[in-house]
Amino acid sequence: MRYAYPCNIVRDREEERATGREAYNVTFPDVYGANSGAWSWGDAVEAAGDCLRVALSMYATNGEDIPSPSPLQDGQVLITVSPVVAAKLALYSAMREQGVANADLAGRLGLQERAVRRLLDSGYGSHMTTVERALRSVGRSLVIEDWATVQHSKADGLLEVTSQSAG
Repeated sequence: MRYAYPCNIVRDREEERATGREAYNVTFPDVYGANSGAWSWGDAVEAAGDCLRVALSMYATNGEDIPSPSPLQDGQVLITVSPVVAAKLALYSAMREQGVANADLAGRLGLQERAVRRLLDSGYGSHMTTVERALRSVGRSLVIEDWATVQHSKADGLLEVTSQSAG
């Protein structure tokens, strides 16, 4: 699965009227509970990435399936997680689908169970080669793809960033 999700970043006119500052709301239609806000467009895009990582990690923490992203619609921004986080989410999903417990994966890899818990923790700085080794042990691999960023000028003078496939 691609860990790239459409995000709505919209100006919050009510907050702007109340504070006199530019404000934005960030939401992900495919990821329940993933919402944030920011005072500038750039900060909103950055907050969206953090928000997505945390929200997807909560699915794993709660033992739930990671939601699939829907196609990008006009006006939405494509937000991705880092390659290491994508690998950790893919590992979690494969283990869940196959019924592989942390202790089972630890045995396959010759690691302690707490090391496997860290491999699944998106907030823990695991080395990519270790996560890839774990992915291979459950019959998966990671494909990294680059995308060209396209910039559009918005009617109110803001910059909107979307992405399209490099293929």
